[in-house]
Amino acid sequence: MKVDKAMLFVFTLSLLAGYAFADTPTSQLKAALSALCWGLSQMVPVAAMLMVLLASVIYATGQMMGAETRARANVWATSALTGAIIGILISVIAPSVLYIIAGNTPISCGPAP
Repeated sequence: MKVDKAMLFVFTLSLLAGYAFADTPTSQLKAALSALCWGLSQMVPVAAMLMVLLASVIYATGQMMGAETRARANVWATSALTGAIIGILISVIAPSVLYIIAGNTPISCGPAP
């Protein structure tokens, strides 16, 4: 019985702790989405550029090898190039999608103040 009362007390205390540290949920969501948008706009284009560079190196190296290795290198280079294109699309589309998720509340894709 004492354990049940202690667990109930801890549970109630954890529920009430949210009131002590309360902030408006929309401002927290807006801050989180802005940070996500900024991270996407900074990292994904760089990764896409590196993937294009990697694809070109793989393709060029594969052309110096035998027929089977050349075919595999072409597949790997195509996969890297496809990943880069998908990354660029994500970095272009993400701000619009995050704006919709935020409930048509403007979010900034810049660094946090």
